[in-house]
Amino acid sequence: MINMEELETQIEVEDSSELRKKKINNIKIYPIYRALTWDLLFYYSIIYLFFIIEKGMSVLQVFQIDAFYLAFKAIVQIPSTMIIEKLGKRRSLIIANFVLAIHILVIMLAPNFVWLIVSQALCAVAFVIKGTCETDMLYDSIPHGEKRGVKFSKIEGKATSMYYYIDAITAFASGFLFVINSYLPLILCFIVALITFFISTKFENIQEKADKIQIKEEIRDVKNSFRKIFKSKRLVSLLIFNIVFIFMIKALQVFRNTTLIAIGIPEQYFGVIFSIMGLIAGISARNQGRIHKKYKNRTLGFLAKPLATSCLLMGVILLFNMPMGVTLPVTLILFTVQYLTKGPYYTLIKQYLNNFTDSKTRVRISTANNLAENIVVSILIFILSYIVEMIPISYSLLGVGAVSLIVVIFLLDYMKKTVGKKPEEYSKSDFLVKL
Repeated sequence: MINMEELETQIEVEDSSELRKKKINNIKIYPIYRALTWDLLFYYSIIYLFFIIEKGMSVLQVFQIDAFYLAFKAIVQIPSTMIIEKLGKRRSLIIANFVLAIHILVIMLAPNFVWLIVSQALCAVAFVIKGTCETDMLYDSIPHGEKRGVKFSKIEGKATSMYYYIDAITAFASGFLFVINSYLPLILCFIVALITFFISTKFENIQEKADKIQIKEEIRDVKNSFRKIFKSKRLVSLLIFNIVFIFMIKALQVFRNTTLIAIGIPEQYFGVIFSIMGLIAGISARNQGRIHKKYKNRTLGFLAKPLATSCLLMGVILLFNMPMGVTLPVTLILFTVQYLTKGPYYTLIKQYLNNFTDSKTRVRISTANNLAENIVVSILIFILSYIVEMIPISYSLLGVGAVSLIVVIFLLDYMKKTVGKKPEEYSKSDFLVKL
């Protein structure tokens, strides 16, 4: 647990009275804010059904919605970074939360597939800005020191686990609300988005706003920063690993829903199942520190191998068309494995990426990571959408699981030489405190 009194004492030693109040304010607000806005509430347990039933989309189009979202995130990444540096993190975050609420409205009112794509463009802008600003605002507020990353992970892990618990409750309700009226969960999602918009106005700026930005200079600065980032074997390894892991997570989001429909689960129980999974993810996220402490350099392998294997086994279950009494329990066990690995991953990968950095460098690394992740994963999801259209879901799961597992094994073997070493064992290019 984070000792707030100890943190406040450290802040008092480091900073002026005004700056101290701002930092303490941000640290206190952050867990509540993050618990409500880490991701969309009342959304994921029913959105697949909403697209298929209410909007009349095919599985191909659902995959493409995700692919378009990731592609848009790549497109708006650098412009969003410039917006953040021009307006500051606080103002950018407020705008992002407002846009996120509008995107929910567009989904509800969308008359066709094109408008749903527009909604994903808005969602991409919102989450790119949020993804860059949110955790960095917390990091800026935590006192400097050797354990800064650990303190960040504890606060972030607590907030993330709180989100999963809240998500479990809202997911449980969403399934039954969807049966009453398919728009009810999205209306509640919109209301929560408005609440987080108002909470975001309570944050305080810690970093001074940058001088007026010249677009050409900013692009040149970004390019130079990226060159230095990609010279770090440690960061490149982590960026590639993140691409593989996020691809598995995104693919399984659709695969899980498709699997439940394939084995004949009624719509109202989707929310029940995903609420239980949310609780599992919350418990796992809360214990990310223990996982890291226990597995150390093997943590990423501990998370990735079971995730890929679960995808492979889901394909096996569907392929052999086993009785419901066998299929459902085994499928739920595999879902559990997926949520156990997903829960702590986001916090841990941010901790690893943020090591040996300062505030500006973290923004650059976040930008590079988001660009690499979104460009590659969007292409892979587009390809996967056509594969799923052509071949049965069981073979698609088998293929994704098998290929992912092979890639993960080879990648982890390579990362033994580049990640998880002692500070003195890294080269100068891996220390990116100043870019």
